[in-house]
Amino acid sequence: MSEKSMVRVRFAPSPTGPLHMGGVRTALYNYLFAKKNKGTFIIRIEDTDQNRFVEGAQEYIMDAMKWCGIMPTEGPGIGGEYGPYIQSERQHLYKPYALRLIKDEKAYYAFDTPDELEIVREQAKTMGMPNWQYNGITRTNLKNSLTLPHDEVEKRLANGDAYVIRMKMPRNTDVRFEDKIRGWVTVNTNNLDDKVLFKSDGMPTYHLANIVDDHLMKITHVIRGEEWLPSAPLHVLLYQAFGWEAPEFAHLPLLLRPDGPGKLSKRDGDRLGFPVFPTNWITAEGELYSGYREKGYFPEAFINMLSLLGWNPGTPQEIFSLDDLVQEFSLERVSKSGAKFDAEKTKWFQAQYLRSKSNEELAELLSQKLIKKYDKIILIKVCELMKERATFIDDIYTEGKYLLDKPETYDENTVAKKWKEDSAELMNEWKTILLAINEFTAENIEIKFKEFLTEKGLGIGAVLPLFRLLLTGQGIGPSMFEIASFIGKEESRNRIEEGITKLQIKH
Repeated sequence: MSEKSMVRVRFAPSPTGPLHMGGVRTALYNYLFAKKNKGTFIIRIEDTDQNRFVEGAQEYIMDAMKWCGIMPTEGPGIGGEYGPYIQSERQHLYKPYALRLIKDEKAYYAFDTPDELEIVREQAKTMGMPNWQYNGITRTNLKNSLTLPHDEVEKRLANGDAYVIRMKMPRNTDVRFEDKIRGWVTVNTNNLDDKVLFKSDGMPTYHLANIVDDHLMKITHVIRGEEWLPSAPLHVLLYQAFGWEAPEFAHLPLLLRPDGPGKLSKRDGDRLGFPVFPTNWITAEGELYSGYREKGYFPEAFINMLSLLGWNPGTPQEIFSLDDLVQEFSLERVSKSGAKFDAEKTKWFQAQYLRSKSNEELAELLSQKLIKKYDKIILIKVCELMKERATFIDDIYTEGKYLLDKPETYDENTVAKKWKEDSAELMNEWKTILLAINEFTAENIEIKFKEFLTEKGLGIGAVLPLFRLLLTGQGIGPSMFEIASFIGKEESRNRIEEGITKLQIKH
């Protein structure tokens, strides 16, 4: 690939369902590579497999990429001079290229029906050959334009007999290409079959369509998942057959399940309780698969996490904005081995991004989720107190609702461990001191609290948990002095008195 060529990369998903997070990572790496090299990032919808087409999948893919913040610069609904960007809308383009391969004796017509091929496969199994292939050896005994007389081939074509067009794979030839991640790859064609390039339904297969489209769209680098590595030798041979310069290839490592070997799947998410899709997906049957967006994740946190599953910057740094990733990303630092997904680490990224946001911004996000409306200044303070303990916006309220409303219940473990016969008397004494504080600040409350402990000869564990229990109903949380100062003197008194009454009745 000429160094002077402008970088053009593509993400080419099939609309056969929702966009798996592995697909998002492929799109992300393409996006980063294009931006880093001041190139163009394209999305092309590869819907040649009409049998697996799922209604709404294309719209889902575009919406998910928009949420992730990695929108392409060319694609369906976006525009560009190399469109259309949906393969079914380019259907008329592919057959002439397939016929060109036949003319150049690089491909051939095959008239074998699916039933006939199934019989051959079953016969092969009985002979101890479970992995039968249509290849340079077996093709000599099958119905194709290499074995049938020319006039019979012409007659079959004229009669409209069903056929496919297959690649005429050369025998015993080494196909060698350089992968930007894996280095040099060599495969002998004796291990490859004569893949179908053009189907009987008039649609190209992935192999032909993606080669033709990548050439016509001037794609310079093909960055895709490891699952396409076995197809790469065929694609290299197709480029050679057409006399075209091949793009550079980079095959990304798999995303692995967190609790064992194997590729991460939606079943793992269902089983272990984490999303594997960027946004919610609802099937035609009404089955819901949860997404990171609806679970409350920030797109920046999701993308940051995903970027490090297979790539590393070579430094201990873990937090990267999208702009940071563009600056730091390189294919040379993408790993060959699979990357194990860690749901807890994903939550860690979310927490880091939440804590990096201003209290004002978090308050605005929180207010959008609350049914009851609160003063913005109050919500800002709530966010300040709770952000270090929260992972999601919802946590700020669910874990800190006592900052806005008095507790209705009291943590049973704390009550069992800390509430003693003299607890009510002790807390009434502390209440008296609390109410005598003129300037009700966290600092002054803390000073008086320490004086109280000294006077009573008690440790902090004998009083502070009780104070927290009565004001918040919880056993743990932010600074009690900050909490008391925030809710105010009168509210603190009311909560202490009400809590003592309820706990005395209960115990």
